[in-house]
Amino acid sequence: MSDVITKAVERLSAPGRFDGGIAKFVITGEGSIMMDATGVREGDEEADVSLIASAEVFQAILEGTMNPTMAFMTGKLKIDGSMGKAMQLASVLS
Repeated sequence: MSDVITKAVERLSAPGRFDGGIAKFVITGEGSIMMDATGVREGDEEADVSLIASAEVFQAILEGTMNPTMAFMTGKLKIDGSMGKAMQLASVLS
């Protein structure tokens, strides 16, 4: 597991934080993280929504220096799947 993935899993880990289905964070060139009601783990499974970004963008979102909505609107964050579930993730990432 890459350092980026390890740090992201640690930062996002909190069982029950996201109970809106299954979300996948695809960090370009690093791997994928799965999030559901049971917690966060490295993985690449089917998901209700996938958020795709570079390691730099994803790190900035996690650190709070980049707003996820603005990242999406400027094309730095791509969403595949349920937009409603993606909106639920905004509070988890903030």
